Order: sequence, then structure tokens, then C-alpha cells
Amino acid sequence: MAPDEAAPSRKPKPAASKRAKPPQVKAASAKKPGPEKPAAQKPRKPAAKPQARKAAQKPAQEASQKPAQEQEPAPVHAPGVDFETLAHNLGRLTEEGGKALVAYMRPMQEGRTNPDMAEHVEDAVKTLGQVAQYWLSDPHRAMDAQTRLTSELVDLWGATFRRLSGEEAAPVRMPEPGDKRFTDPEWRTNPLFDFLQQAYSITTHWAGDMVSGAQDVDPGTREKAAFYLRQVAGALSPSNFIGTNPELLRTTIKENAGNLVRGMKMLAEDVEAGKGALKIRQSDSTKFELGRDMAATPGKVILRNDLMELIQYSPATPQVYKRPLFIVPPWINKYYVLDLNPEKSFVRWCVDAGLTVFVVSWVNPDERHADKSFEDYIKEGVFAALDAIELATGERDVAAIGYCVGGTLLSIAMALMAAKGDKRISSATLFTTQVDFTDSGDLKLFVDSARIGALEEKMRQTGYLEGAKMASAFNMLRPNELIWGYFVNNYLKGKEPMPFDLLTWNSDSTRMPAANHSFYLRNCYLDNTLARGEMTMDGQRLDLKKVKIPIYELATREDHIAPARSVFTGAKLFGGQVRYVLSGSGHIAGVVNPPGKPKYQYWTGAKPAGEFEDWLAKAQETKGSWWPDWLEWITAQSPKKVPARQPGDGKNKPVCDAPGEYVRVKA
Repeated sequence: MAPDEAAPSRKPKPAASKRAKPPQVKAASAKKPGPEKPAAQKPRKPAAKPQARKAAQKPAQEASQKPAQEQEPAPVHAPGVDFETLAHNLGRLTEEGGKALVAYMRPMQEGRTNPDMAEHVEDAVKTLGQVAQYWLSDPHRAMDAQTRLTSELVDLWGATFRRLSGEEAAPVRMPEPGDKRFTDPEWRTNPLFDFLQQAYSITTHWAGDMVSGAQDVDPGTREKAAFYLRQVAGALSPSNFIGTNPELLRTTIKENAGNLVRGMKMLAEDVEAGKGALKIRQSDSTKFELGRDMAATPGKVILRNDLMELIQYSPATPQVYKRPLFIVPPWINKYYVLDLNPEKSFVRWCVDAGLTVFVVSWVNPDERHADKSFEDYIKEGVFAALDAIELATGERDVAAIGYCVGGTLLSIAMALMAAKGDKRISSATLFTTQVDFTDSGDLKLFVDSARIGALEEKMRQTGYLEGAKMASAFNMLRPNELIWGYFVNNYLKGKEPMPFDLLTWNSDSTRMPAANHSFYLRNCYLDNTLARGEMTMDGQRLDLKKVKIPIYELATREDHIAPARSVFTGAKLFGGQVRYVLSGSGHIAGVVNPPGKPKYQYWTGAKPAGEFEDWLAKAQETKGSWWPDWLEWITAQSPKKVPARQPGDGKNKPVCDAPGEYVRVKA
């Protein structure tokens, strides 16, 4: 935009030069021929023309009200900048910045300190320091590392100088495919921004190679160093700063910093909402209402206890499959990820397919639930729901689904049931579920004995873990997309995020009871007792090999929370037939991939055995959603149908309409 606006201001200048004067005199002579041209013989006439041109730069009506000799000098404007508006906006920016600072400082003034940031910084410095020590301890290694970096940077300098001289130059280092931070054309067409972008790419790739190449550093430390490097690299991207992002620079000039005023206002609101921590808004949640736009599949709550509400959904077909479907979602988030809207709702799709669907809606716990254990979640969650389903339908034969940590809970419950001879679950489906935590991904980086001990001490003070803690951990797994992309859009561009149901659900976090969360971290992530056959529950030693029912195991290819390899490894622990299916995309989008609007493919193959990479190499790829494949699998096991069952027809009467009350409680 700036070049277009700057062009008119340069046009009058040639007219002031000596080469431009004769044509102007001739033009004047053509208009007024004859002896009435004494002014053309005087030297003062041409000298007066620059002043006339200055007057022409003012508004036409102002120029007509004053003689040229009385007009004030025209103000000087930078291209595209209204300094009066800019000054006003900077004042407003300062005011909103003060509000953000007050919101940030309030917890400290009230004595509520948050040591998490300091702990992360300390751990990051120690971890990255071990990598640095590996390279610096050997002068030859250090020289080799330095040479690799400087070589590419020198090539970049050379390419940039050639471009500034008007020559073509091929890029030294391009951004990763799909990196949305550098899509603006000026990142390539403008040599300055092209240099910044390539220098950033060169440096971050080099740093990544330093981490992966530190062979004497143990693998766990290298993984942690790679995680911290992603955080640092994401924060230092030139796309995050006004002066080094061409799109932000243009926007700020065009709007005279109005974008920054709006952004700072949102920043202050988000720090206030986060109680002193930045709670980045990822969606315009005001556009969604539970029971209307999300979690809207008709049904009734037929059971409520201290830990959960059980929802039975109303049938959509005259007949339904005899075997009910029971879904155990994670309690780290709310159940309606499986009932986002009619087009994306897995629950509604199952109901429309003729299944009688029951879903657990977990309580959003507070200090009253501090002592609720993992075992309590099995007994008051899974087992209580199975009892209620039998009362509602008369069926003891149930198909179950567990999602994420809900799948881990279901797997442990099935191992306990196998130990006790309880056969009420006849088949199980596990969505992105880990039972062997050997390769449990980036979340394991947050787990060690010292960290768990510190976390347990914090939870003792409140009785639970704040939902924002887990939400922040999940966001850090993909910092460029889930942190810095929204930081730039919201606070620097000053744009409200678009309404997006999935991200609205994602921001609707839940708390975790202290006893439950401590057991989960220690027994699963830290000690991996279930996979080792060392976990005990209700006096029983649990063995997944005794779980011999058919299992449909769904993993997603780009999952950072439950990596596909980890899910594959765990699938081999069960004692029955396992159908392992790999969906495209990640932890949520790979699961919520409806047939009507399929975005991703899926892979199927032999029963999981050997190495994951070998299985994948032989797997068959199928375009579209995995949902029909699952439906065929589950209905083939129990094809018999019965008349449709309405919520309340059984022995347990409805408590309230779906989606219930527990799902509405905010963290």
C-alpha cells in the first residue's frame, strides 16, 4: 500500500526543476497570448509556482478561502500515516496496556505467586545446557557446528546482495511446507523480509540439528531439549513482531495502530480471564450455546452421582441394535467433542445408524472431590453406568468406547472385570488410547518424580489441578498453531478469532481431582505399571492379556498426545482379536472425521505385531472417514435388532434433559 500512496507526493517535484519550467511558461503563453504578458518577462513569476503547488496539496475548499500568500505551510505526512489519529491511538494503547499490567500484577499483590514459569525456564536452561556442553566440550565439534551455521548464513548474505543488485537468487532455505507464518508474498518479494525469514529458518534448523546430533546426551534429555527448542523458536519467529512482519507493518500503518489498541484490549481481557496468566482466546465462544449449537443431540440424563451424569440418547429409528453402546470420554476435557454439531457429531451419527447410545458426562471437580481416586472413577463411573444401562435396557451385554484417558480408564476397568469374571462388556473400541506409556510422546516430558511431587504439593492446597494447567500443556505441544498464531491474530492484528466449535470445546477445560491425577501420572506415565503387569486395583493384579474380547483400536497419524506408535505398542498387550486402524490428522480431527465431510483417510492392516513402521508399510490406505468401517465391525458382532428404546422406558427415570448440568460447570 505504501508505494501507491507515496507515488503522488513525488509527482510535483520534477515540475520544480529547471527542465520543467519552459513547458509551463509555454502553456501559460498559449492561454493568454498578446501584449498582456509582462509577468512572463519577470523572474518572480516562476519562483512563485512552488508555493502554489504547496497550496494545491491542501483541501480544495481551504485553498479557495485564503490567498496563496496567506496560506500556512502544508503539514508533512508519512505515507499512509495520520499522525493525529496515531497519537490518539497510542494514548489508548498505553491505557489498555496499563489494564493488562494491572491484571497481570494482581495475583502477586494478593500473594498468589505462580512459580511455574520460573521452573520451566530453569529446566529449559539446564536441558539445553547439556546439549551445548556436548558441542562445546570438543573444539573440533564446536568448529564444525559453527562452520555449518556460518556457511549457510554467508550464502544467504550473498543471495540477498544479488537480489538488492537486481539479480535473481535462489532461496538458501525455504520454510517448511505448510508453515502458515510466512504466506504473505512480501516474505519472498521483499529482500529484507526474505532475509529475515531465511535467517530464522537456517538458525532454527541448525539448532534442531544440534539437539538431534548430541549423541552422548541421553535420548530423554534430547527429546526434552527438542521440546524446549520448539518453544524458543516459536517465540522468536520474525512473524511475531510488528517491525519484522510485513503484513503486521502494513496493517499498523494503514490503521494508525488501531489494530494494536484492539489487540491490547483483548490482551487485558484475556489476562484478567486467566487470573494473571494469559488465557489466549482461540475462538469466538459467544456464538455457541450448549444444548443448542453444541451437545444438541436429544436425550435424557438417567443417572447422576458425585462423579458423573449418564446420558441416554433418544432413538432416531423405529428399530435399534439390541446391544447398547456405552461411551467413556476423557475427564480432562468435556464429552461433547463427540457431539459438536449435527454435521460432526459422532453421537448423532451412531443414533441415526440405529444404536442405543449412552455417554458419561464427568463432573467438573472441585475441592469436594480431592480424594476421588482412579478406582472411584471406575466404580462410580464405568461400573455405575453399566448398572444403569442394564436397568434402562435390560441388557447386560454392552459394547464400550473409551477416548484418550477415558480409554485408559476403560482398559483398566476391563482388566479388573476380567480378573473378577465380569463379562458385561462384549467388545471395546479405543480412540487414541495408551495402555503402554513407553513412547507416550511430548506430554511425558512434563513427568518425572520431582515434578509430580511438586504438583502433588500444589494439588494438596486446592484439592485439584486447574484446568488451565493441562490446557497450557496441550497448547505447548503445537506452539506455532495454538499459541503464536493466535497471539499474532488477536493481539497484533487486533482481530477477534473466528467462531470454531472445536476450539470452543478445547477452551472449555476441566479440573482434575488430586488423588485421581496423582495415580494416573505415577502409575501410567512414570512407572508404566499397567503394561508391566504390576498395577493393582481393588485387591486384584491387572493383566491385559486376560482381556480377550474383540477390540477396535484407533490411532491418529499426527497425534502428539497419544502417538500412533505408542497406541500400536499397547494394542499388542490385549489377549483377544485387535483391529488396529490408523486415521489421518491428529488427536481430535482424526477422530471427528464424519463421512459427510471427510477430510482425512485411514489405514488398515494385519493384527498389530512387530514394529509399527513395518505394519504401516504394508497397510492399505482408504480415502474418507473410518466411521463406516467401525460401524460395520461393531454391528457384525451383534446384528440383532429390537424396537427402539426411549429414555425413561426402563427402571431409571430421567433426571433432566441432555446435555445435563455437569457439562455446564466452568473451570
